[in-house]
Amino acid sequence: METIRWGIIGCGDVTEIKSGPAFNKAKSSELVAVMRRNAAKAKDYAERHKVPFWYDNADELLNHKGINAIYISTPPSSHVTYALKALALDKHVYLEKPMALNAHEAQQICEALKSSKGKLTVAHYRRQLPMFLKVKKLIEDGAIGKIRCADIKLMQPVNTDMITATEDNWRANKKISGGGYFHDLAPHQLDLIYYFLGDYKKAKGYAVNQTNTYDAEDVVNGIIQLKNGIQCRGLWAFYVNDASKKDELKIFGSLGEIKLSIFGNKVEVTKNGEVEIITFKHPENIQQPMIEATVNYFLGKQNNPCAAKEGLRIMKLIDLFTE
Repeated sequence: METIRWGIIGCGDVTEIKSGPAFNKAKSSELVAVMRRNAAKAKDYAERHKVPFWYDNADELLNHKGINAIYISTPPSSHVTYALKALALDKHVYLEKPMALNAHEAQQICEALKSSKGKLTVAHYRRQLPMFLKVKKLIEDGAIGKIRCADIKLMQPVNTDMITATEDNWRANKKISGGGYFHDLAPHQLDLIYYFLGDYKKAKGYAVNQTNTYDAEDVVNGIIQLKNGIQCRGLWAFYVNDASKKDELKIFGSLGEIKLSIFGNKVEVTKNGEVEIITFKHPENIQQPMIEATVNYFLGKQNNPCAAKEGLRIMKLIDLFTE
């Protein structure tokens, strides 16, 4: 195999800029076909992005013989179905986060990998962005000393601009998203804690629907104890006023701290009272670095940038916070 030839299941809004164009920009990668249940929209996407084939039926795309990898970009409720079908056909899978509706479904995907020739990467794409690679290196190099603890705060109004606008706002439907805006946004932060600081030993959380604006929890808080002894806490709230908006991760070490916005582009490093601010420019197609790493993994040129077992760990953590 010299080229990864992709089919996208779910060529919706998130694929317009964030991911879709990157499949042709990446080396040894080609976008061959797209699928959307609305035939007119699938055809329109294919024509605008110069994709040779389009479908309104996922099974037809999955059985397209010219495709050897599938990008699953549908809402989480259908992730397990399409992932299992793709793996049964020995096709590689790039799977949007969150990995599934819950840990039980994520476990099914992990089990299916054992009998498939296909490989799977979870699209926790921030792992490959220069900004987050820099934070990881600062931690590994001991820039703020020995890490003690971390603190996550994501406070947003119900109409937050962090959510990609859709016609039906499926993220607010628990049966489709798994649990409201928390399930859509928190995986980014929780995966970065895992990526930066290591695996967790145990966790406990509390979740409540305070406003009944939608059918899922709109306030979630949790505490994590990592296997290495580092402590982490997080608070997510999705019905605060605009003035109270916050998107912040702080990592505290014995010599200082690192502060960053998960959805922003600045890292602030404080050490011995001195502050350094590092600004980054994210790629236009923000998933491109992760897609390039995924292509290289599928071709056997590098390790998996985010393995299924890591996605499963994040799903278990989400379940612990919201059970």
